[in-house]
Amino acid sequence: MQRRRWLKALLLSAMLPRRLFAAAPSFPAVEPRPLAFPRDHGAHPQFRTEWWYLTGWLETAAAEALGFQITFFRSRTTHDPANPSRFAPHQLLFAHAALARPRLGHLLHDQRAARVVRDDPTARFSLADTDLILAGWQLRRTPEGRYDARIDAETFALDLRFSPTQPVLLQGEGGYSRKGARPQQASYYYSQPQLVVSGSVVQGSERLEVGGRAWLDHEWSSQVLDESAAGWDWVGIDLDDGGALMAFRIRARAGGASLWAAARLRTAGGREFSFGPDEVRFEPEAHWLSPRTGTRYPVRCRLTLGRGADALRYEIEPLMEDQELDARRSTGAVYWEGAVTLLGDGKRRGRGYLELVGYHRPMRL
Repeated sequence: MQRRRWLKALLLSAMLPRRLFAAAPSFPAVEPRPLAFPRDHGAHPQFRTEWWYLTGWLETAAAEALGFQITFFRSRTTHDPANPSRFAPHQLLFAHAALARPRLGHLLHDQRAARVVRDDPTARFSLADTDLILAGWQLRRTPEGRYDARIDAETFALDLRFSPTQPVLLQGEGGYSRKGARPQQASYYYSQPQLVVSGSVVQGSERLEVGGRAWLDHEWSSQVLDESAAGWDWVGIDLDDGGALMAFRIRARAGGASLWAAARLRTAGGREFSFGPDEVRFEPEAHWLSPRTGTRYPVRCRLTLGRGADALRYEIEPLMEDQELDARRSTGAVYWEGAVTLLGDGKRRGRGYLELVGYHRPMRL
């Protein structure tokens, strides 16, 4: 019943007549600038799209491997910012959570959506630091730098703590991450890899004490995708030696060729390397066909960074094939978001998450 009220409020806000709003707001462009912390851990409501994205691998006391995802999205609408009503839907919050447990054979997931209403403590974000609440779900960063997440979903619950072990990893050029040929096709983007996880997972009648490693992405922008783009492939890997690897490509609608690509590698010793659009290649090796949506996802793929004899070559394999998340009740997207293992020369090199967006339908941001 409570979820239906949230969704009804969101739908009603989207159906309000446009004539009630005098003018659409302008959205700032992303330009190179230094990121400043802790301020940039917080929300940036002047920008159109923003997300805080936690993924990782957990292990139970019985050595069972689990994958999880927690994502909070903030979206600034096109409604007139001068509208003084406290109910005006200027900002929306969404959240997704998922649990991958191979013994179940499919993904458990849930979602939330609400507009941000002034003085409403059930849907809010902070400008000062990461502090998000949406209908009882919570993600916050403590003054000591630890992240705490509490998710009470329909079929599972997560109560997890994430402790940093490394400095923030700035993506792109000092946190200015290009997503296309035009400079405005960019985001501000940083990651926090190699987070040490502790806490508990509840699934059915089981309460599991867990530990593991996780990855956090925080990204905000006003324009990311080119009009000809369908979506993206993205991977974030906590390397077994203590390093970190992020790579992505933006795919074209016609033929699926790469419109843009980039990667960032931090070695175990702390050195960082960037790879440009012509140095990052995702090549599908095996697909999985969703029995629910009919979408075909390249869940096994080869990742190549660099060129020639010095190129780094990896294989990406999923924890399980069915990790499709249907979020049409919140953000409107269907995508594959899965726990994966990174292999190099036949040996495990790390574990993380693979995101495959725009295979069901072209994505628009």
